Amino acid sequence: MQICVIGTGYVGLVVGTCLAEMGNNVICIDNDTKKLAQLENGIVPIYEPGLEDLIKVNVREKRLTFSSDLKYGVENSLVCFIAVGTPQSEDGAADLQYVEAVAESIGKSINGYKVIVDKSTVPVGTADRVTEIIKKYTRHDFDVVSNPEFLKQGAAVDDFLKPDRVVIGSNSQRATEIMQELYSPFLRTGNPVIIMDVKSAEMTKYAANSFLAVKISYANEIANICEAVGADAEMVRIGMCSDKRIGSQFLFPGLGYGGSCFPKDVKALLKTAKDHNCGYQLLEAADEVNQKQRKIFIDKILKRFGKDLSDMTFGVWGLAFKPKTNDMRMAPAITIINTLLEHGATVQAYDPKAFDLAKTIWGDKITYAENSYDALKDTDCMLLLTEWNEFRRPDFDRIKTLMKSPVIFDGRNQYEPDKMKRRGFEYYCVGKKA
Repeated sequence: MQICVIGTGYVGLVVGTCLAEMGNNVICIDNDTKKLAQLENGIVPIYEPGLEDLIKVNVREKRLTFSSDLKYGVENSLVCFIAVGTPQSEDGAADLQYVEAVAESIGKSINGYKVIVDKSTVPVGTADRVTEIIKKYTRHDFDVVSNPEFLKQGAAVDDFLKPDRVVIGSNSQRATEIMQELYSPFLRTGNPVIIMDVKSAEMTKYAANSFLAVKISYANEIANICEAVGADAEMVRIGMCSDKRIGSQFLFPGLGYGGSCFPKDVKALLKTAKDHNCGYQLLEAADEVNQKQRKIFIDKILKRFGKDLSDMTFGVWGLAFKPKTNDMRMAPAITIINTLLEHGATVQAYDPKAFDLAKTIWGDKITYAENSYDALKDTDCMLLLTEWNEFRRPDFDRIKTLMKSPVIFDGRNQYEPDKMKRRGFEYYCVGKKA
């Protein structure tokens, strides 16, 4: 099938590459010519396991190409994915200016029947808006469908190639059949293509992400209560997860959710609920708990060391909002490190993948260590902020010799408190008394 994907950000790049991997001819469109040149040469601006290799293979096989010519991409494709950014506006709503600009360009470029796919996360009613814009510029037939993505950063390639479900919102039988054919190679294991109306599909993405965000905030609130009363949040989590109605995913307490999806999607759904005068207390509470979780962690540090940190050096392990990605959007590390700097602290940090983005945030305000142990040299305290695998079983004896004081604040509950105490560390985590 001939496909164009407009936007080569995180979603667009994964979608275009994986569709090409299934034998489709895919043109990825972007207006950043420097970025396109890098992609053609196998230089990938995001870190996602497996993605770089797939891009190189499909570029070599000429199934995947890159262009800044949107008109060319639309004219030579049956299915056109819109995968541009929908950043958060000041009022919390999704900013649709890029989606609307692309819709106008598509309308001016259509040369025959097309299926226009909203792949970006967009609020209910966006497909209607896209349809309205395109109709201003063409008399050709087209259909607009909603096909929300459910890609976890760090596992996005596997999620797309082996989806647990594909949601297609369509009000057209013709468009539905084309989308079913497009996705059929990915669902040979029997996982479903779920067909629904367009507005329900648009709502499904926000409902799913917001539910997971609520689940994380609930886990954090329970952990805070556990810490206050002397219970063990990890034992409570295990007890809860054994109930099949609850399940084990997204119930790990820590520093709260970050990234480009959960914070933005919760606020966008909140805005939609408020605009329609619907109840939104649960969503609002989840957002508030998430923001407080970082403050609670910071308050623990300030309680231990005082508010004047001018003579202290902190070693930070992990900057990305989660492991297996270099994405730092809404990462807890940003809030925590900025607060440490405001209190006069010196920060030495290490992250396996996020340094380039970190340098755009802090510049020379912090030191970037070459490895995890270098980040701990002559430090007064270590902060574990991202649970990369390489941090799970470090050499604690070496850590003790590197640090001035063996104090660890673990925001991801990676280590056993009793074992850490026996090793001679002063250890603080989430949901357990120190």
